[in-house]
Amino acid sequence: MMSDYFVHESSYVDGNVSIGKGTKIWHFCHVQSGAVIGERCSLGQNVNIGNNVRIGNGVRIQNNVSVYEGVELEDNVFCGPSCVFTNVNTPRAHFPVHGRYAKTRICEGASLGANCTIVCGHTIGKSALIAAGAVVTRDVKPYALMAGVPARQIGWVCECGKKLDASLKCSCGRQYQERDGLLTPNF
Repeated sequence: MMSDYFVHESSYVDGNVSIGKGTKIWHFCHVQSGAVIGERCSLGQNVNIGNNVRIGNGVRIQNNVSVYEGVELEDNVFCGPSCVFTNVNTPRAHFPVHGRYAKTRICEGASLGANCTIVCGHTIGKSALIAAGAVVTRDVKPYALMAGVPARQIGWVCECGKKLDASLKCSCGRQYQERDGLLTPNF
């Protein structure tokens, strides 16, 4: 029987895993028990999906990313190469947390740049863009452009990913408005 998804022969998929139609899992990946991966996802080389992780549809996870238990990736999230998630705020080898992980949510359409770090317990808003190498230590607003260590908001981005100027109108035709420190689409 032919499956509706692809798993490279060098990868391991544990039991009790759900993988959606059209998903591709490339070289040297490990998908752990209880994970749910949506349709049309792509897991690059050397990706680890932890126990009970939830991944939406259309998610792209580039090489060398570990998505640990407690992290949820909504639809159409992009994880750049070697981006990092944590799941415990005060880890100690001699005091294991035994499944009590801080929850981290990456909302629909958000993009995480190469080598960025997402400290656990935070939410990255819809269509936000985290710059390469940034360290996120707090919640991120929808459409926010974040950069630096620790990450600070340096602007706004369109749903298509382009940085918005002061007019909040993108060259793609989308228009936004800022109200009470939040950006909302005007389309």
